[in-house]
Amino acid sequence: MKISIFSAFYPFRGGIAQFNARLVRSFEKENEVTAFTFKKQYPNFLFPGTSQFVEENDQVDKIKAKRIVSTFNPFTYLGAAKKIKAANPDLFITNYWMSFFGIFMGLFGSKQKKETTKLAIIHNLIPHEKRFFDKWFNSFFLKRYDGFVVMSDSVKNDLLSSKPDAKYIQLNHPWYDHFGVKISETEAREKLKISPSKKTILFFGLIRDYKGLDLLIDAFSELNDDYQLVIAGEVYSNLQKYKSQIAESKAKSRIYFFNQYIPDSEVQNYFSAADVCVLPYRSATQSGITATSFHFEVPIIATNVGGLKGIIDAPELGLIVEEPNTNLMKDAICFYFENNLKEKFQINIRKEKESNTWDKFANSLISFSKTL
Repeated sequence: MKISIFSAFYPFRGGIAQFNARLVRSFEKENEVTAFTFKKQYPNFLFPGTSQFVEENDQVDKIKAKRIVSTFNPFTYLGAAKKIKAANPDLFITNYWMSFFGIFMGLFGSKQKKETTKLAIIHNLIPHEKRFFDKWFNSFFLKRYDGFVVMSDSVKNDLLSSKPDAKYIQLNHPWYDHFGVKISETEAREKLKISPSKKTILFFGLIRDYKGLDLLIDAFSELNDDYQLVIAGEVYSNLQKYKSQIAESKAKSRIYFFNQYIPDSEVQNYFSAADVCVLPYRSATQSGITATSFHFEVPIIATNVGGLKGIIDAPELGLIVEEPNTNLMKDAICFYFENNLKEKFQINIRKEKESNTWDKFANSLISFSKTL
């Protein structure tokens, strides 16, 4: 099958680029794949981080994607759609996670040949930070695709509320396997220069207000000296707010804050050092952090928002906190360690690994596309 995919790819960094690089590698085992990506994704003045691009020495999968569209330059939209059409795909897949992509991604769908099946992987439909144009842009986009892939009940419900007759398939987010193998806990903690013996809690990923890091810092501040907290990720909101909160915490000497984008080659250090990964989110759909944490066999404590409960609860891969609440979070962390749940959850994680591979995900997409 000839497959074309539009997404963020190298040289852009981040979870969507990682997701699709891994998906391309599974597709290309038995198919002819052409990857397309942005010329410019966000204007620099609107981008909250230090860089949209990987560094030269980052060890990333350098997918050779054709750079065809600038998000904020409408004059590139039709030309980009024609370039995708010229690849003559049997299956065109786009990835949708920002409503302001709706216009040009909608055009990409509408300009393909009639015999091309158009499939959209929806990572997020309703933004965490809502904008006045979300509903209209989403509607424009959704009308121009034949089928949709969702990875949580939350996104499924958002899809069906916007397009009740949508044809969709719901799959689990595959578990990442490109960050290397787990190293010893001792080695990882030495690399991070943290205590070798304390109970280690990890918060990982880009930091936005809806992710509830402030709640976790407050909860951690009530834990005794047996615990340490590692925060690893670049702040995409008010950095000073978190610095001040940590400085005022009575547990500040046990909080290690790595305010930076974590390159692929260093991800293993953080998860290998952790006893548990905590997702104290105020809102969510699904999270790529779960796919990384489970690859390294690190259980998760997460709030009951979006699709997190469905991912974690039934297969018993961690604990669910019923709401984003400081006291409930502290109690869950204490319960996890006091009852030595790490080993139990790790056994369950190992059982689930074979069900969450990229090859199975890719094959399911192709099989679904043939029904449309």
